Amino acid sequence: MKIGEWFERPAAWLDGDAASAVVVSSRVRLARNLEDAAFPGWAGEEERVRVWERLRASFAAVPALETALCIGNEEMTDLERTLLFERHLVSLEHARQGRGSGLALRADEQLSVMVNEEDHLRLQALSPGLNLRACWQRVNALDDALEADTRYAFSPDWGYLTACPTNVGTGMRASVMLHLPALALLDEMSRTVKGIQKIGLAVRGLWGEGTEAHGNLFQVSNQVTLGEREETLLERLEQVVRELMEHEENARGRLLEKRETLLRDQTGRAVGILGRAHILASREALDLLSALRLGIESGMLKDVDRRVIDDLLLRVQPAHVQWSAGRRLTATERDEARAAMVRGRLAAALERPRRRRKSDE
Repeated sequence: MKIGEWFERPAAWLDGDAASAVVVSSRVRLARNLEDAAFPGWAGEEERVRVWERLRASFAAVPALETALCIGNEEMTDLERTLLFERHLVSLEHARQGRGSGLALRADEQLSVMVNEEDHLRLQALSPGLNLRACWQRVNALDDALEADTRYAFSPDWGYLTACPTNVGTGMRASVMLHLPALALLDEMSRTVKGIQKIGLAVRGLWGEGTEAHGNLFQVSNQVTLGEREETLLERLEQVVRELMEHEENARGRLLEKRETLLRDQTGRAVGILGRAHILASREALDLLSALRLGIESGMLKDVDRRVIDDLLLRVQPAHVQWSAGRRLTATERDEARAAMVRGRLAAALERPRRRRKSDE
């Protein structure tokens, strides 16, 4: 499969059928390093290239990756690497790397490996909905298969050794992406975030550390990697996520009961602006699509399939807009192209149920 084919279809983590109204996706990532090679940040380019070629050969011998696309960063354009970042398949740091870094990516997008990011290996399992345990099983099996042929940097006292001390131990980062618009509308997110942080979990924006929660999309992840078993960390995270789901659902119920006009106004404004705008920035697009998603889930907007909105959450990103246009665009051109694309897709989504109603008459 060629790299460009990924960008013509919906992202696996935004599968509208599997994602719930609140939980969008789950991810488990493992950081690993080779015992006999300098960590990427201390290695020269030639050593990084040797590590990449060595690991690339190892991937071919692992059944879970035997059909995966293995591609070096220098074999991709800047735009293609940014597209992979927007689809949550690589980190921003990895997307900025050149020769000596690479990616193994399975066609279903649910299993991938970054090579020579901050660590030699970042193994990732990604799945729509709340599926932390399934992600863990997949990535753990891949880790075992690779470790059978690769000696990792490991300390009996500290566990797996990583470039960043916060990852030492299990090397595991598990995260869940949630859509929490009702808590945001009721100004309850600040208090919620503080409560989550007090129990040792991190809350970040759509693109991870240091980013804002555009579109009311939040990532909740573990911070502790040392001194506890992976299963314990996952169980704690899943428990908190289920509590967050309950809080968001209660907030939506309160909005419908006591502030229905506000909810209708948010939905109506989103439909009006997205359906008629000719200039649309990515942040504004995400926030308006978030309002539409909430309107659909609350029964305010029955004529739009949520899968259309979920796909647009990805398609409005800058690199995806440019990929659709087939060329590099200036910021102004992107905003214009984004608005035109959203208008067209939303109009088509609204027209389909109208045609069905007419055929039933």
